[in-house]
Amino acid sequence: MNESAIAADKVPKVGFVSLGCPKALTDSELILTQLSAEGYATSKTFEGADLVIVNTCGFIDDAVRESLDTIGEALSANGKVIVTGCLGAKTGEQGGNLVRQMHPSVLAVTGPHATQEVMDAVHTHLPKPHDPFVDLVPAYGIKLTPKHYAYLKISEGCNHRCSFCIIPAMRGDLVSRPIGDVLKEARALFEGGVKELLVVSQDTSAYGVDVKYRTGFWDGKPVKTRMLDLVRSLGDLAEPYGAWVRLHYVYPYPHVDEVLPLMAEGRILPYLDVPLQHSHPAVLKRMKRPASGEKNLERILRWREICPEIVIRSTFIAGFPGETEEEFQHLLDFMREAEIDRAGCFAYSPVEGATANELPGMLPAELREERRARFMAVAEEVSAAKLARRVGATMQVLVDSAPALGRKGGVGRSYADAPEIDGTVKLLPPQKLSKRLAVGEFTRARIVATDGHDLVAEPV
Repeated sequence: MNESAIAADKVPKVGFVSLGCPKALTDSELILTQLSAEGYATSKTFEGADLVIVNTCGFIDDAVRESLDTIGEALSANGKVIVTGCLGAKTGEQGGNLVRQMHPSVLAVTGPHATQEVMDAVHTHLPKPHDPFVDLVPAYGIKLTPKHYAYLKISEGCNHRCSFCIIPAMRGDLVSRPIGDVLKEARALFEGGVKELLVVSQDTSAYGVDVKYRTGFWDGKPVKTRMLDLVRSLGDLAEPYGAWVRLHYVYPYPHVDEVLPLMAEGRILPYLDVPLQHSHPAVLKRMKRPASGEKNLERILRWREICPEIVIRSTFIAGFPGETEEEFQHLLDFMREAEIDRAGCFAYSPVEGATANELPGMLPAELREERRARFMAVAEEVSAAKLARRVGATMQVLVDSAPALGRKGGVGRSYADAPEIDGTVKLLPPQKLSKRLAVGEFTRARIVATDGHDLVAEPV
């Protein structure tokens, strides 16, 4: 065995599993970036690793089960496991740490957004190499997404106390990242080839509230720590690269209206991910939702006046405690009138620690599921009608997959489609022999048909 093979053999390897939402994914990317900077290698299998890190989700019961099962699998296959993420912050029935109660042999447990605590645990159980490979880490860090898109987390935590949610208990109150740091990361991502930047947080509209919108600095110029200034700056950064900026988790506060002209001008994508959850004022009050829920329809109609091309995606809860048939019908009417382009729906599920569990009027599980199915039928009807209007249009499509340079077609997304949660654009084989498709690049395509939640298009 030669010297380089021996040296490679000695590099400590860490297995990594990332569960949950894009906000957890960005935590995972921070940890992986630090591991790489210190010279650790990653393993694609539990068995081939010296230890395993599991970044968990603890938001709903199914996510808790998946996280606990994954920890168990890692312990069985490897034996040395460090747990981080939202589940790591949960308390068990006996009052202690839930993960420790279920899996007492784990090496360490931390909550979310705890890069340094995770690294301290790694150092304790798997000492770092003597020669860090700092030069091998790209400026934008290690990413778990494809090279052409990336999530940019602008804040941590949330100031709201929605009755169905335990995120503030796990992730704490809102803490906005310094605007200079956010813009520095965004520039590095664009320079590294990212064509789509997805802005995420627990509440994107509240960016800067915790620091009273204080003035920061970027490229030697003052810039306020607030949503409008951040989005405008991101649009400026994206322009030379022809890249997209997409906004997620935007609460419908009045000041969001200020961002719509940037969408109408093409500075950022005319797309808003707005977690509405319901439409009826009484249900929203029981949910303790922020903003004026009864004005959401008025606000959406106003957004469409400013920017007719805007696409709105949202999530809803059916069968919330005390929800009457009349209140549910109000939600279905809202869906049709607001013409929500993309919608997801959960049947209400009691989450341990959520105050909604104590509300009167818990509905039978069968009724909750039946309402979820009825909601999705209406949502799909609305979405299908809106997709049908696209037929005949020519759209810009970001290519996600293109076998054989697209000679057999490919799969991409339009501005209306966020990765993994919305639909796709199925690209037909180009008619021109000279036409090529490349992953991570844009192509123009003419929409020729719809296919369920997806569009079918011909590259032009």
